[in-house]
Amino acid sequence: MKRTLTLREPGADEAPAIKKKGRGWEISEKRLDALHERAREMRRNPTPAQDALAAALVEVETGGYSFKRQDVIGSAIVDFACKPLMLVVELDGDEDAAFAADRTRSLTEIGYRVERLFAEAVLADPAAAAAQVSAVMRERWHERRAARASRPPSNRAPRRRPQD
Repeated sequence: MKRTLTLREPGADEAPAIKKKGRGWEISEKRLDALHERAREMRRNPTPAQDALAAALVEVETGGYSFKRQDVIGSAIVDFACKPLMLVVELDGDEDAAFAADRTRSLTEIGYRVERLFAEAVLADPAAAAAQVSAVMRERWHERRAARASRPPSNRAPRRRPQD
């Protein structure tokens, strides 16, 4: 009998805590391989809104950061992920709201900020959606910079500056 991936009933119980532990995040290798294969297939066949946003993001200032489309984080496949900024951009369409809320909560628990855009709005004005994402990226960069500054210094030796 062939087993397939199934989703939990949304809201049936608390979202499981994602335990960041090695490649699998405590997910079996077989399931993780299936998630990566599904993400690869989703990258090959993007929705019109995903195509429009990806093209528009090329035109705006992103501070040198880039997004990976259809990236696997834990057991979630997200639309756009900027891992250095720990920022996820999701395009809302016909997805179940309870399922989206559970996934957002799980990603937020591990430190990601989830920004949701409506697919119709992206299709109507991709440049405005990309500008909104760019503004969120700048805000997230400042948040992470302030968080780093408030942490106590590490025990690492200071970096040596190259000689002139």
